[in-house]
Amino acid sequence: MFRFICAAALAVTLVSPTLAADYTAGSLKISQPWARATPKGAQVGGGYMSITNTGSAPDRLVGGSTGISSSFEIHEMSMDGGVMRMRMLKDGLVIKPGETVMLRPGGYHVMFMGLKQQLKQGETFKSTLQFEKAGKVDIEYKIESFAEVGPASNGSSGHGSTNMKH
Repeated sequence: MFRFICAAALAVTLVSPTLAADYTAGSLKISQPWARATPKGAQVGGGYMSITNTGSAPDRLVGGSTGISSSFEIHEMSMDGGVMRMRMLKDGLVIKPGETVMLRPGGYHVMFMGLKQQLKQGETFKSTLQFEKAGKVDIEYKIESFAEVGPASNGSSGHGSTNMKH
């Protein structure tokens, strides 16, 4: 029994670092932030997460910052006549009460413009998100492989709808 407990504790220790953390800012829950690895010399990178609003008023992701890039932008990717288009959301991204907004490849995401370093799989980096009402919250992104579509458990958290445009 003692060996089983030790083995279980070791397994938890080995698994835990690979799971992205959750963060709270006011009535907002930011879950599992991650970024895609980039090739050497890349100038941009993408960041993803889910944001759930458990409050009674809307809030808005209006910006952010990170030391790994010269700027931080909020973008939307959509299809227009069979052509994929990306545009910056100048007014930010609204998170309505009771809603979970997924930031993921092919939809809403953050862009790290002017990368100062390569994003390498398995590493992490810190960032600050800026919300209109909830203010600033410091988070840490886990860097996944370029082929990754999101952490294995990066699905709807069961809080409200998924607001994503294709």
